[in-house]
Amino acid sequence: MTLNALRASVFWVINGAKVVSSFIFRCVECRRKRWPVKEQRTADLPADRVTATAPFTHTGMDCFGRIVVKESRKKYKRYGLVLTCKSSRAIHIETLYDTSTDCFINALRCLIDIRGPVATLHSDQGSNFVGPAIELREALKELHAEIIQSYLSDRECALEFNPPQASHFGGIWKRQIKTIKGILTTMLCEASCRLNTSSLRTLLYEVSSIISSRPLTTNNLNDPNALEPLTPKHILTMKSKAPLPPPGTFVRQELRNDGDRCSTCVNSSGPGKRRNI
Repeated sequence: MTLNALRASVFWVINGAKVVSSFIFRCVECRRKRWPVKEQRTADLPADRVTATAPFTHTGMDCFGRIVVKESRKKYKRYGLVLTCKSSRAIHIETLYDTSTDCFINALRCLIDIRGPVATLHSDQGSNFVGPAIELREALKELHAEIIQSYLSDRECALEFNPPQASHFGGIWKRQIKTIKGILTTMLCEASCRLNTSSLRTLLYEVSSIISSRPLTTNNLNDPNALEPLTPKHILTMKSKAPLPPPGTFVRQELRNDGDRCSTCVNSSGPGKRRNI
């Protein structure tokens, strides 16, 4: 259209099509109004995400909490440590009784004893695991990274930290924390109000079982002749059937008393206000 307008104005430009297209290409206004919308170029996945390895060979970890439990007449704060396999996308959750270094190392020992050796362990920068609560961040500052690194090096495991202020480096396990909170909140609101540490540990294992049962792909989900979707639990247990619920019938009166309130879901400042887990 531009070249035709030039010729209609009694101008003949030598090699006009190339000159006009080059001029329009350099014009800022033309590129802003006519150029197609650009698409974000996604970087390649890291090598440990696409390498065929045993589950939990390359693992990412993060903490979440706090969760209030009741032992006898006292209330205690408990935390959760989520460990995500970077290749199979399975998760493993351990209960932290406190935020000390010994408790954290015990959780890593449970992971290695149950899931096998771990080659690399990724976390946020330093010993300060970035958590959703300020109290959790301040408490985890007391962890000694040197002691943890020494323990892991004895077991041929490398502890790698993400760059500071780069939470997107740990997106695959930080996204799982949101899923854990959604499932755990529903369980806590339906379970007994007097939640103890043993019950919390059982609930966290059930949450990890539910999340590990999710399909890894949505392809052929609506095809009745398609094969069963692959899930992380297939890789971990080599079993396709979901576990059956425990036997027995429980009535509502056995689950919760009308006069009680769940200490994990209700804020101490007043009734009816929820608190982040």
